[in-house]
Amino acid sequence: MRDCGHHGLKRRHFLFGSFASAASMGLLRAHADAEVVSRAVATRNTARACIFVNLSGAPSQLDTFDAKDGPWNPPNADIRQYGALRMSRRLFPELSRLTNEFCVIRSAASKEAAHERGQFTIQTGHAFNPAVAPEIPHVGAVVSREKLTRGKMPPFLALHSQGVRGPAFLGGQFSPLSPWPNRNGIYTLQHNFYGPSSQQVFGEKFDLLSALDAPLRRAPASQGMADYASMYEQARQMMYDPAIDNVFKFSAEDERRYGNNNFGNSLITARNAVRANNGAVFVFTSLDGWDAHASMFDSGNLYTNYFRLCAQLDTGLAQLMQDLKASGDLARTMIVVMGEFGRTPGALNSRDGRDHYKEVMSVLLAGGGVRGGHVIGETDAEARNIITPGWRGGRPVFVEDVMATIYSALGIDWTKSIADTPSGRRFSYLVGAAEGDVQPVNEVFA
Repeated sequence: MRDCGHHGLKRRHFLFGSFASAASMGLLRAHADAEVVSRAVATRNTARACIFVNLSGAPSQLDTFDAKDGPWNPPNADIRQYGALRMSRRLFPELSRLTNEFCVIRSAASKEAAHERGQFTIQTGHAFNPAVAPEIPHVGAVVSREKLTRGKMPPFLALHSQGVRGPAFLGGQFSPLSPWPNRNGIYTLQHNFYGPSSQQVFGEKFDLLSALDAPLRRAPASQGMADYASMYEQARQMMYDPAIDNVFKFSAEDERRYGNNNFGNSLITARNAVRANNGAVFVFTSLDGWDAHASMFDSGNLYTNYFRLCAQLDTGLAQLMQDLKASGDLARTMIVVMGEFGRTPGALNSRDGRDHYKEVMSVLLAGGGVRGGHVIGETDAEARNIITPGWRGGRPVFVEDVMATIYSALGIDWTKSIADTPSGRRFSYLVGAAEGDVQPVNEVFA
């Protein structure tokens, strides 16, 4: 038998590790058959997939999707009215031409003003509680549990994102596949990377590993091993399927159109994944750097300046919307863009930046049944206070309500709870949903 050597081992572990990197809390038990309780609410069921864009660091609401005229604006901000929406044409030249494709929730707010706790909430839909936090899965893992298909791709992709939560107690089979996209694809998916006999050699080694692991999978408390076996088999199939390989490849022209950066590359891969319609249901990606406490409009500030950040978001998101619309997939794909909280309103601080602010934030939604060209709610002239919530909840739209909206669009009952977590507590998809305290923002839909 030909030996692939250490390169073959690296190849196997790279791909399998991308599945398992967030699965450490899900090794012991899976709960696909756990006792489920719900109110059996009616869902919108308007989307087959969701692309979630995490603006990590928390963007300023009044400098992005709730633009306000004031002395804080950069030179030539060119803030214009586009129907119900107001945007800076300088910061968002591409999105300002596409305002009919998306809506903005201007009356959103966060219950957190610390990055770590806020990120926990927008990844899980739960407030951070250290006593139970290790048990709480990513929203993508919950979606995976609900929408697991016979497709060749895993339901949950996390692209170019650090610090992504895993499936927790739900089990390793709902872990995200977490590559960092580039136009050459994932090298471990290229079946001929080690020559014509690569597949045969790998198959022999894989079969040997499976035989060695078989007794462990039959042992008591072996659900974790079974989960990993399932992930390994899916990874094996992906490695030798050109259609899946091509999901993670794209052209130099695509890379140019999306901005020639990691964020744009992630959006291209997200586009390819939902277009393929081969199992991927929830795609999570991040654009970091929005924690601009100082010099937010100084182009010499290479990381947190808004000229760079808004340009990346504008170019990538506009191309994604246009490409998905051209292929007919935008109507079936919900796009959600948000950060963990807002920024201080009105004038910039003494360092020409904005600090943390949880009372007002903005959320952009498009596709998947969303009615474009309108807004939900209204804020005052400095985006300091919510004047009108603009939805039936009659209060700020919290992160949990956004998650309920995503679940509803995907046809998932957001009021469900599952018994038998490691702590013995019930896990609710969204705490308070069963009592009606958390609900979808149905006003965003057509």
